[in-house]
Amino acid sequence: MVTPQREKFATQVDPQILRTVRDLARSEGRQLQALVDEALADLIAKRQQNRPRASVMATYQASHETFGPLYRKLAE
Repeated sequence: MVTPQREKFATQVDPQILRTVRDLARSEGRQLQALVDEALADLIAKRQQNRPRASVMATYQASHETFGPLYRKLAE
């Protein structure tokens, strides 16, 4: 079984949040780093879902060449 590589980093966290996450890890029988990994992966997934696909944005940007003036009038 291959262990994923880890990289250390330092940050600062609100003490109440850290206390709550530590309690949660303890109650679930998990390590704190597992919860941090899960939280960061969840944040990335959530942010990527709110981003339009590259092909959609390319089509939208290209439409500005033809319809730019119309878009401006509609925005007024």
